[in-house]
Amino acid sequence: MDQRLRPRFKLNVEIRLYPHNNQAVRGRTVDISESGISGLFPVEVPIGEVVRLEFSLPLGDVEIYAMVRHRNAFRYGFQFLETNPASQIVGRTCRQLAMEQDLPSGKTDSLKV
Repeated sequence: MDQRLRPRFKLNVEIRLYPHNNQAVRGRTVDISESGISGLFPVEVPIGEVVRLEFSLPLGDVEIYAMVRHRNAFRYGFQFLETNPASQIVGRTCRQLAMEQDLPSGKTDSLKV
């Protein structure tokens, strides 16, 4: 069973990944939590690498550093590494998504921006 400290919420928005010493790579998010995000990218980024992520949420733009924690084909899981104003936007967005996606009843709709 997949147990997490923080619940994940479906999220489908454009995301930009800035790998170490490389140009931006565009992708799409899959889900988000207060501690991380997953997305699909057409590149190879090593597990453990620290990257900069940029994406827009309904409550504001987010620019945050994260570590690549998981990889499965082109799907990556990132753990946020810092607490900054962007973290507050992520937290508020997750609380909003929790209400919209109504997790206990199993209803889940991706937020699209």
